[in-house]
Amino acid sequence: MTSAPAEAAETGTGAGPKVLRYAFRVAETGFDPAKLSDLYSRIITPHIFEGLYTYDHLARPAKIKPLTAVAMPEVSADFRVFTIRVKPGIFFASDPAFKGQKRELVAEDYVYALKRFADPANKSPAWGDLEEANFIGLTALREETLKSRKPFDYDRVVPGLRALDRYTLRLEVAETRPRLVELLAGGDLYGAVAREVVEAYGSEIAAHPVGTGPFKLVQWRRSSLIALERNPEYRERYYDAEPAADDAEGQALLARFKGRRLPMLDRVEVSIIEENQPRWLSFLNGQQNFIERVPEEFVNIAMPGGKVAPNLAHQGIQGYRALAPDVVLTLYNMEDPVIGGYTPERIALRRAMNLALDIPREISLVRRGQGIPAQSIVVPNTSGYDPNFRSEMGQYDPARAKALLDIYGYVDKNGDGWREQPNGEPLVIRRASQPDQTSRALDELWQRNMKAIGIRVEIEAAKWPENLKAAQAGALMCWGVASSASQFDGQGALGRYYGPLAGSANLARFKNAEFDAIYLKMQALPDGPERDALFRQAKRIGVAYAPYKCHLHRFITDMSSGEVHGYRRPLFWNDWWQYVDIGPSSSAKA
Repeated sequence: MTSAPAEAAETGTGAGPKVLRYAFRVAETGFDPAKLSDLYSRIITPHIFEGLYTYDHLARPAKIKPLTAVAMPEVSADFRVFTIRVKPGIFFASDPAFKGQKRELVAEDYVYALKRFADPANKSPAWGDLEEANFIGLTALREETLKSRKPFDYDRVVPGLRALDRYTLRLEVAETRPRLVELLAGGDLYGAVAREVVEAYGSEIAAHPVGTGPFKLVQWRRSSLIALERNPEYRERYYDAEPAADDAEGQALLARFKGRRLPMLDRVEVSIIEENQPRWLSFLNGQQNFIERVPEEFVNIAMPGGKVAPNLAHQGIQGYRALAPDVVLTLYNMEDPVIGGYTPERIALRRAMNLALDIPREISLVRRGQGIPAQSIVVPNTSGYDPNFRSEMGQYDPARAKALLDIYGYVDKNGDGWREQPNGEPLVIRRASQPDQTSRALDELWQRNMKAIGIRVEIEAAKWPENLKAAQAGALMCWGVASSASQFDGQGALGRYYGPLAGSANLARFKNAEFDAIYLKMQALPDGPERDALFRQAKRIGVAYAPYKCHLHRFITDMSSGEVHGYRRPLFWNDWWQYVDIGPSSSAKA
């Protein structure tokens, strides 16, 4: 798919199209929202599709505001009925599927988009989130489809998802959901989709995303290049935000850009460069004008002491550093016959492995100091995160790890230097990984840590998307992965433990009735002390059973050339291109 460059934006300098160029370190999987779970595809989609609501890009703490909705929802007193009016006059980008007609966004498009997650044919990784929301009648329709083995009936009226008229949407959930609007602010997954586009492209829909957003896909070479251009039909929308009064950076950005028509860019080109050094060099030599997540091994060269190195500052390069709302994990497949299970000896094995992992060394050596140890799966900048919470998850204690293994029968029975299982069978941990430099360094540290307590490890490397598919299918024993928040509500991270989400968010396939009951209770409670107490209880269950090892929360350092203006790292939403501009560098010579 190719297209000529879009004409220059109205605020352009006349020097040619404004192009943002950067590289992902992991390949995308596709652009069909109903089939996505990976971060990198979900960076692309919210620039094409639009949710009813979005996050104010300058507000800290996070604040939700209308995007395609006229106003915030009208909500019933019991937080079960949400009435939303869609703004008239918003149109999808032109596409052959519309047969030459302008296609207006209507309430039914959101009904259809949400139904697609329930369609078993889509095998949606995000279905669990919709199932949890519990829109009345949606799960029943899905179950009926599974039993009948007939195609999903998109024309069936679902009581909890209804378009009352062309522009009015009525959502009804079976139980109290005080934070449902956060789900509706996820344009990366829950943006409006036109039914005729999906039906026109069928199995190729992942390559033909068509939305109402500020950009459109014009070129895609899988795992190589993704190019988007400014949507020339995008409605009039202008830069505005509400940064806190004492937020000097946010206030400065607002003063500079307020009133500018969005988007300000003409084109975005995203390359896939999996190895860190080539990705870093592509930024330094000017092939890219932005680098998202400077590789850890170059951070202290690029920003020693948190400040841009003088040689780079002289070139106008800018740096941005923030504690990310993410957590680096090792998942253990709870259905695996060696590492999984709920018996005391299996729990002891996982806890021992967790205690043996030298996270301080991982942070200092592999990640060059760019992180803090994680005490639980809940991430910074979300509700439920307590910087004072402490647990075994944050401890490095190989002596205690050895003692646990000895007590529960994981000993060297044949004198070969490696521990066997309590039943005498070999104990071999197969860790999935990727063939890139950082993964190799992490694998080496992992093997060294396990060898120190007598556990043999075999590394099985594959491309990241392949590992994700295998993890979702329960085919991996263990794997290192990162999890990023997509909402302010920290309960999203706890979904990694929630039984009904096994195979989607819950890649460890952990199942625990006590945890599931807590999780469900939390959904209905408003934020406050009672819910905070349940957060602590849920976190301690996760630590005790150890279906994951929570390694660290990362500092993320981004850098841009001097020609990129207006960047501010989002907290946990993925769209930001529309808020940046390309112009003369502050270091440019007169």
